[in-house]
Amino acid sequence: MTPEPSAPLVSSATPRRRAGRGRFLVVTLAAVLALAATVSLGRWQLSRAAQKEALQARIDAQKQKAPLSQAEFLALGEAAGEMHRPVRLRGLWLTAQTVYLDNRQMHGTPGFYVLTPFALEGSEQAVMVQRGWVQRNFVDRTQLGVVETPPGIVELTALIEPPPSHLFELGAKTAAAPAPAASAAAPAPAAQAASGPSAPAPGIQGSSPIRQNLDLEAFRGETQLPLRTDVSLQQSGPASEGLQRDWPAPALGLERHYGYAFQWFGLSALVVILYVWFQFISPFRRARRRARDGRGL
Repeated sequence: MTPEPSAPLVSSATPRRRAGRGRFLVVTLAAVLALAATVSLGRWQLSRAAQKEALQARIDAQKQKAPLSQAEFLALGEAAGEMHRPVRLRGLWLTAQTVYLDNRQMHGTPGFYVLTPFALEGSEQAVMVQRGWVQRNFVDRTQLGVVETPPGIVELTALIEPPPSHLFELGAKTAAAPAPAASAAAPAPAAQAASGPSAPAPGIQGSSPIRQNLDLEAFRGETQLPLRTDVSLQQSGPASEGLQRDWPAPALGLERHYGYAFQWFGLSALVVILYVWFQFISPFRRARRRARDGRGL
């Protein structure tokens, strides 16, 4: 008589199949969650890039609008809606309050952004103008390049921009040189606008116009100028007066968003490849190898 198969052999195979099925489901669930997360993050990065592209399109459209007149600029309350739009103004350069922002580059060359307050004709208002860029002296950083400033009333064409951007600065509050005390003999802003360039205004950091950053609110307090602090102007046009004006485009980070999206979608593809390999291809190859070894026996 042929002996019947023993019960323990059947019962021992069933738990192994159940354990294998459980592992398969756990790995499948983990792969689905990882795939959903990486695809969602990749899509979010693409949506951020699309938002930045739309912002760049709005900036370009603003630059193509007709310039605001001086009366329109003076009547401008909230400037956010007119940001990056051209404006045409008349006024006087307040040369004595010129500031040189250090560590600014143009075409990869270090130098200074030159900023000068501009007193608007027929008003008690001044606005800070980013006039252009000048290369630094690599032998003596305190030696400033020659910048020509036209005297008298001039006409200015510029773009309405946010206040000057800030670079990272260590000890910004403690490194500044002590400001001299204000003098009663200092000329008032209106008198400065009428008389043209004068001695450096009270409150400028030490005797050097070189700064790392410029806070318009603090600068207004130092100089006592009726300076508008919510915006600045970025002078447009070809190079002139010893200044270059190839202003860099706003850094919107489009390439960074596309790069992150590529990484997340790459991780998604890696999850799919690993899942297919370890859940299907690798077990199939092991089964074929065991079958081949069994036939060899």
